[in-house]
Amino acid sequence: MKKRKLEIAVISDVHLGTHGCSADELLTYLSSIDPQMLILNGEIIDAQFFKENTTPLAHLNVINKIASMVSKGTKVFYITGGLDDMSSDSTITAFEGIKFCEKLVLNLNGKKTWFFHGDILNTPLPHLRWIAKLGSPGYKMLYAINTGAKWLFKNYKKEKYLIFGKMKKNKEAGLKYILDFERAVSVLAIENDVDCVVCGHTHQPKKQYVETSKGSTLYLNSGDWLKNMTALEYSFNRWKLYRYRNDKLTPFFADVVLKDMDMSQLIASVGQKAS
Repeated sequence: MKKRKLEIAVISDVHLGTHGCSADELLTYLSSIDPQMLILNGEIIDAQFFKENTTPLAHLNVINKIASMVSKGTKVFYITGGLDDMSSDSTITAFEGIKFCEKLVLNLNGKKTWFFHGDILNTPLPHLRWIAKLGSPGYKMLYAINTGAKWLFKNYKKEKYLIFGKMKKNKEAGLKYILDFERAVSVLAIENDVDCVVCGHTHQPKKQYVETSKGSTLYLNSGDWLKNMTALEYSFNRWKLYRYRNDKLTPFFADVVLKDMDMSQLIASVGQKAS
């Protein structure tokens, strides 16, 4: 079956290793497209759950599929999120050829497009968000502060500051957080002269234009592969929000036989940072 050719595909919040991950559906989706670039926009692997003898085969097949796409010429960027638990310069056997980064900025048809996961604005020290308005130096400073704060919270066994926890405890407060997050990201993009900002983190797929007195930006969120099963696609100078349930017009299947591999070695190489 012929694949859909795309310039860019973006997925985020897959959470490989967790029971809620829709790995089979994601594998079907990845097998249906032929992108020039694939952007993994954070929390693809939930490192704390990705362990030997507990990770389903379907989850490992997703990793193998991405590796296969790399070998066939797709440029793949892995933007790390809070649960990925790996440094930007990690060399992981299973992801050979993939570039790890904290954020990515591309010029798409003359439009400055900023990709980052978004959890950096979910810092336990939210009053410091204004630092990111300083541009690239401010972003790096906030990233360092946020990383240090997370380390302290982790080592002192404080409750993780996650949007899922907010939603479970208080749905209304969780929805307000999401709206506040979308607004904060959009304002930050406008103040840094970014035409389009692409996030994950909230698990809420979204495409909307935001305008303030200082300008406007296109806010995009790729959603997740737990509940929504969504992705972002870019071709012909426009963005589309792909919804697996609605846009899968015909069934796609893995187009190649996944090669035999040493699963124990694969799991160990991916999960080594989680220990």
